[in-house]
Amino acid sequence: MRALPSNQLDPKIKSVWRINDAIWLTVAFICCFVPILAISFTVLGAWGIWVCALAVLLYVVALIVWLIILPPVRYLRWRYELSHDYLDIALGIIWRKRYIIPFIRVQNTDTRQGPILRAFGLSSVTVATAAGVHEIPGLRVEVAEQLRDKAAELARLAQEDV
Repeated sequence: MRALPSNQLDPKIKSVWRINDAIWLTVAFICCFVPILAISFTVLGAWGIWVCALAVLLYVVALIVWLIILPPVRYLRWRYELSHDYLDIALGIIWRKRYIIPFIRVQNTDTRQGPILRAFGLSSVTVATAAGVHEIPGLRVEVAEQLRDKAAELARLAQEDV
């Protein structure tokens, strides 16, 4: 079995994941809690307080899991490596995924940076093939640009060899 890739993401990606997850969990909670609140007091009467308390408890548990427990584990499991022939990506906590992307198949390489990544000085590299797009999130901007350029160069060289 092939060894795991050697490169890890920038540690600041854990904060980016926490902010992203906090936003999505809060939006989902509000979208679910408002109807529960309206229904529970009109239909359930006194039981409505318990239903609302349960919804808040589930929200707090989800925040603890997604903001405290998952980011360090997710960070440890996310690895990548660039060789002369392929890009190797390993990720996943419960369901582990391993992508070996030969440069002969690469069609496009890009960097992306949303507002949260930009605030932390991070960027993502995307590698597109006919099978789909693969992303390496949370690299320092300089590292992401170097990786993007190196992957594009290796893909160009692989295309010329054919």
